[in-house]
Amino acid sequence: MMMLETEGSPKERAVGTDVLVDAGWLEAHLENPNLRIVEVDVASTAYDAWHIDGAVLWNVYQDLKDAEYRPVGTAALEQLVARSGIDSDSTVVFYGYAPALGFWLMELYGHPDLHILDCSRDAWRTDGRPWTTSVPGTVPGSFCLGGGDGPSRADRDEVLRSIRKPGETVVDVRSEAEYLGERFWPSGGLDQQGRAGHIPSAVHQPIDGLVDERGAFRPSTALRGVFSSIDLESDDELTVYCTIGGRAATAWFVLTHLLGREGVRVYDGSWAEWGRMAGSPVAVD
Repeated sequence: MMMLETEGSPKERAVGTDVLVDAGWLEAHLENPNLRIVEVDVASTAYDAWHIDGAVLWNVYQDLKDAEYRPVGTAALEQLVARSGIDSDSTVVFYGYAPALGFWLMELYGHPDLHILDCSRDAWRTDGRPWTTSVPGTVPGSFCLGGGDGPSRADRDEVLRSIRKPGETVVDVRSEAEYLGERFWPSGGLDQQGRAGHIPSAVHQPIDGLVDERGAFRPSTALRGVFSSIDLESDDELTVYCTIGGRAATAWFVLTHLLGREGVRVYDGSWAEWGRMAGSPVAVD
């Protein structure tokens, strides 16, 4: 089977328009046997209520993180990909709460045909497009993941070495309350086993305003404006983090695929790992 031809929205973007697909394109290709749709969320509630026809769920906490909120290994992820029916020539479209996290992981592991739906799930349903509550039956896929240690990923030790290192910038894309140590989790709670705060020397760069009221990514000029705390023309290597990796992967996706910024890494362990590990330095200033 051939990969599907995709076409992005005709908005002003510097690079990577083909990584975004609009709702009309996705609806027109729902019956294509080479298409795989993945909803990425932190719980099954929204998916169980309804989802796009044919979509499978990747639950971040159950499928992508272990019991200590650290990233699962390659073997577990490969089983998830197989259960999702993904082959090496599948066209994979992500949507939901954290689609960029799924996109980033699959690019990291070498899948060649990945896309993000350029609207929110609510916009999809409001427009009257097909949805269901049925879980699709899928034939196990055969895509074999690579090593998962590519240049777009940073682990805890690499982040530790990046603190105040010339030529490297650590970027915190969480809310101000999280950055200042007023909360551990985005919902507002603290963690009995964790410390709130931020990685020392991290630049605070929230990512509010990346999408419009329909959940579509804004034009490149607006996206550049969101990242006002970062020198987008610098050659510094950027390592972005959040709490569980979803917002960090979104920042990476926009910087890398929509703005053409090179040298961006995701610390997917993020604060859920860092703040719960003894010996990780924490700042609250």
